[in-house]
Amino acid sequence: MAAVERLRIGLVGAGPWARRVHAPAIAAHPGTTLAGVWSRRRSSAEDLGPRAGGRVYDRVADLLDDVDAVAFAVPPRVQADLVPVAAAAGRHVILEKPLADSLGGARAVADAVAAASVCSTTMLTLRFDPVIRGWLAGLPDGPAGPDTIGSARWLSGALLGGPYAGSGWRAEHGALLDVGPHVIDLLDAALGPVTGVDWAHRTDPDTWRFGLVHAGGARSTTTVSLRLPVDPSEVEVAVFGGAGRHVVTSKPADARACYGVLLDEFCDAVAGGRTSSPCDADRALHVQEIIEQVRSAGR
Repeated sequence: MAAVERLRIGLVGAGPWARRVHAPAIAAHPGTTLAGVWSRRRSSAEDLGPRAGGRVYDRVADLLDDVDAVAFAVPPRVQADLVPVAAAAGRHVILEKPLADSLGGARAVADAVAAASVCSTTMLTLRFDPVIRGWLAGLPDGPAGPDTIGSARWLSGALLGGPYAGSGWRAEHGALLDVGPHVIDLLDAALGPVTGVDWAHRTDPDTWRFGLVHAGGARSTTTVSLRLPVDPSEVEVAVFGGAGRHVVTSKPADARACYGVLLDEFCDAVAGGRTSSPCDADRALHVQEIIEQVRSAGR
């Protein structure tokens, strides 16, 4: 039997998240090869690339010539600039949340992916965790009604210390753009599509509270922060009422394992020519549209 050819993936970015999750997961997956790494700082790429088995590139264009797909692990503004280039070159894309640092940038990313008819997926980590998938599968089908409420919290001290404390884009945009996509996406999946924002409030240094309206009449509330002195992070998503009582109280223990599930499904989508998936660029855009509504309501 002939060996199945591995998907050649180029990694754009070499920061802490790329080193901890993207690179080792791509290198270890049986269906993928880490073909190369590009970073704005070549020294970071040189530190990562050879260890993970990938070549270091000076130009994104040269990396694109040698790969089938690109995984992005860069700040949102950089991702928004580079994804359209990769998609126009016919390369499938593994995206990070948020798609961009602005709604206009996010729309440009999603439009570029759609125009190129390439496969896309987004690293919404919770959605690739077996525990979370089991939790979602236990919920009733269809949008929840007005007799059901949801709640979510993601409270972290990530900007107070640790590997992400020096992240410029996280410091600028805070929890709403970093962990907000995770909880908004999960509430949307659990209760039905978000159709509006009831209210939103931000308090210093970085705590957002907001209420969402869902298609079937359910409502949900969320609190997120990256500047609370808690360790480990406090993560909980819950649904109560007519849909029953469904609570999940932890984030995935191993983001690398979640990325492995993402790669399983991404490789299958590429092999099957399927450009639509539950966490594709359109889904990430939907989540970012909600985030922009929250941000506007909280001003």
